Amino acid sequence: MPDLAKRSEPTERPTEPHALDVVPPARIAQLVEDVGVRKCALPLLTTLTLGILAGAFIAFGAMFYTVVVTGSELGFGPTRLMGGLVFSLGLVLVVVGGAELFTGNSLIVMAWADGRVSTADLLRNWALVYAGNLIGALGTVVLVHLAGTMSLGSGSVAATARAIAEAKVAIAPQEAFFRAILCNVLVCLAVWMCFAAHSVSGKALAIVFPISAFVALGFEHSVANMYLLPIGALQSGAEIGVGAILANIVPVTLGNMVGGGVLVALVYWLVYLRRPVPPATASTRPGTPAPRSKAL
Repeated sequence: MPDLAKRSEPTERPTEPHALDVVPPARIAQLVEDVGVRKCALPLLTTLTLGILAGAFIAFGAMFYTVVVTGSELGFGPTRLMGGLVFSLGLVLVVVGGAELFTGNSLIVMAWADGRVSTADLLRNWALVYAGNLIGALGTVVLVHLAGTMSLGSGSVAATARAIAEAKVAIAPQEAFFRAILCNVLVCLAVWMCFAAHSVSGKALAIVFPISAFVALGFEHSVANMYLLPIGALQSGAEIGVGAILANIVPVTLGNMVGGGVLVALVYWLVYLRRPVPPATASTRPGTPAPRSKAL
């Protein structure tokens, strides 16, 4: 006869994190580093393709922003806040949809600092993802231009796109650099906080506030500018050449690298992942003089 007592015992099931639970920062640091290692191990074609997707996704957010702020009569601050909220679509698509974004991949510096990826691996990932982002953004520019999207609002959207691009190329390079640093601090913090969420809604909420802030504050994002500058340059009356676009993109790219790679990734690595330096073992007895260097 079967043992009914044993059969009635509940089976053990692995506990799943509750949707409201938050992953602690120390654990986030480990997750970010592990993801960085996996990103660097992706095949070339996969990395490039995911980079193209991310460039297109950010372009969708920038396109959404351009349309929404066109003709707004809410005033300067509220209009920029509204624009930032809709621009967040880009990073939501990147994180939830799955893609490789150059600015977010600044966090791979954590795995590099810990010696888990080489400098060559890091630079390979950045180069492929950056190239992919550029292809995706420029491809979206072509599609949007051919689709006639800029003619919405009797051409007022085109005028907004031109004004946005003209304002960006008028920023001095050193100012663009520091705006880019601040931008990618917020972008990487948005990505960082996504690791604390267990649901799609939680990830989206983690993204919205930092991204809205960087847009409202006028900070500079290299991948967004890969779309905003060319699409503005294509509009009637724009006098924006390739040189002017590069004069913005180059310092913004460098600033994004510093903001995400140094001020977020390296800082969190120092706090949570840096291994303590072991004490000197040259002598274990007090009073014993330290060995003299051969160079002396």
